Amino acid sequence: MNFIKRAQTRYILHRYAIQHNVWHAVTDRLEILHGLTAVEKAHLRELSTLFLHQKTIMGVDVPITDEMRVTIAVQACLPILHLGLTLLSGWSDIVVYPTAFHVTRDEIDSCGVVHHQKRVLSGEAWSRGPVIVSWADVEQDIRQSHLGHNVIIHEIAHKLDMLDGSSNGIPPLHFKMPIPEWTTAFSDAYAAIRHKLERASINPYAATSPAEFFAVSSEYFFSAPDVLHTHFPLVYQQLQQYYRQDPLSR
Repeated sequence: MNFIKRAQTRYILHRYAIQHNVWHAVTDRLEILHGLTAVEKAHLRELSTLFLHQKTIMGVDVPITDEMRVTIAVQACLPILHLGLTLLSGWSDIVVYPTAFHVTRDEIDSCGVVHHQKRVLSGEAWSRGPVIVSWADVEQDIRQSHLGHNVIIHEIAHKLDMLDGSSNGIPPLHFKMPIPEWTTAFSDAYAAIRHKLERASINPYAATSPAEFFAVSSEYFFSAPDVLHTHFPLVYQQLQQYYRQDPLSR
């Protein structure tokens, strides 16, 4: 079976290879890829090719070009560069809106009261459903990557967090990663954000919930690692172990 699977993978990589001009046009723009080794870039290209073969990227009032597809795939696969594409299985669709989109839903507060909420989002991830992103925000993240915002990585982090069936800021950790160390690092940092002790250091949206804190921290880990390491070194250390990458060293 492993032989058959490897043969299928080789066929996909050959049959659906990303064109060289498209690959370089996309990766040359992405500052978060600077510093990757040649081997890492080659592996990222393979992951992106397989990702695009498995996923359907559809636009809502926006035409999807090859460069857009690769731009999404590369940033979606960067977090799982050393983890494997299986972590992004179980869902198939990515929906792209031209700009931030409106959602309306009922939310229940701690007292059991239902509130009718209207929100404007740049991205959203459903547990077994699609990832939804605003292309305007994707483009803005590329132009201003040093600010620590990356909507695609944010939503992929949510997908990883949801792998155990819950969204609580604790993705399924690797065998040698003690849960108490993760919990302490993230809980202390989240408390600091909630009490405005470090509110100016990273996007205040991180204070919304532990799940959002993990997703926002992941954005900074890849796009502004110096900021995360300066303000929350223990969180950076845990993410370094989880993602098996060290963006700061690049």
